[in-house]
Amino acid sequence: MVSYKDLGLSSTREMFKKAMAGKYAVPAYNFNNMEQIQAIMIACVETQSPVIIQVSSGARKYANQILLRYMAQGAVEMMKDIAKEKGLKEIPICLHLDHGDTFELAKSCIDHGFSSVMIDGSHHSFEDNIALTKKVVEYAHQFDVTVEGELGVLAGIEDDVVAAESTYTHPAEVIEFVKKTGVDSLAISIGTSHGANKFKPEQCTKNAEGVYVPPALKFDILEEIEKKIPGFPIVLHGASSVPAEAVKMINANGGALKDTIGIPEEQLRKASKSAVCKVNIDSDGRLWMTAAIRKHFADKPGDFDPRQYLGPARLALIAMYKHKNENVLGSAGKV
Repeated sequence: MVSYKDLGLSSTREMFKKAMAGKYAVPAYNFNNMEQIQAIMIACVETQSPVIIQVSSGARKYANQILLRYMAQGAVEMMKDIAKEKGLKEIPICLHLDHGDTFELAKSCIDHGFSSVMIDGSHHSFEDNIALTKKVVEYAHQFDVTVEGELGVLAGIEDDVVAAESTYTHPAEVIEFVKKTGVDSLAISIGTSHGANKFKPEQCTKNAEGVYVPPALKFDILEEIEKKIPGFPIVLHGASSVPAEAVKMINANGGALKDTIGIPEEQLRKASKSAVCKVNIDSDGRLWMTAAIRKHFADKPGDFDPRQYLGPARLALIAMYKHKNENVLGSAGKV
């Protein structure tokens, strides 16, 4: 058993309390490799933003759970080094399991030093979702680990999470769910979705520049949920904006992405000023990383040293994370 406190990690409790008071959302960025974690640390220290680094079940299979734990521990030390070098404050870092779907997976992450876990029972019945979430909460709270639950289903594909259609969260259910599970935060479904193809073109309108504009998030549902459980931390999954510049760069350099439509950033900024205090962003990082690598090989096809193409990818990620912290989530300068 490894405590997250021994790794220098932080809990989400204080993070969320400050975020709700300050009307911003803490960024939750997924990572799978060294360049991603480096970019997250550099961007968040330099913008002085708290951060949640997320590991999906797919990432654990890809990178190995032991290695990921040491990467997180190394991220804390890297953060301290950057802060000292630049004369900045150290930032709080939470290590979070994204979309855990079994008690065994959540327990394993808690035992390996995660400071927060998500148990996603949204694919179960309401009663079974409560039972599973409560079981995880009871185990996690013994070690001061926070738990995120989910009500409602997000459409799309991300690693092992697959759903054909969204099911909006029913505000009438949230009080019972929160009370019976003891969960610390709640992921809801109000129109976001997983992956880069969040909406079909026929669901959208086109603006004057010919860019698809998706339907607005269901802020009425969010407001109703806030009334039911005032002051309770709310989470948005599937909140990548799918930047047109990254998609254009990918397709201009051999890619074939079609109908990639994300969540407008102004809607995410609006949500971040509400009870939404954690916003998950994964696909945007994948897109910018792929865009930078494709462009590098198109410009310099003779390169074969991974540092030659992963270096530009890391720079693209740093720029994106800084933009999200400063202009979308409002978390910059909040440590």
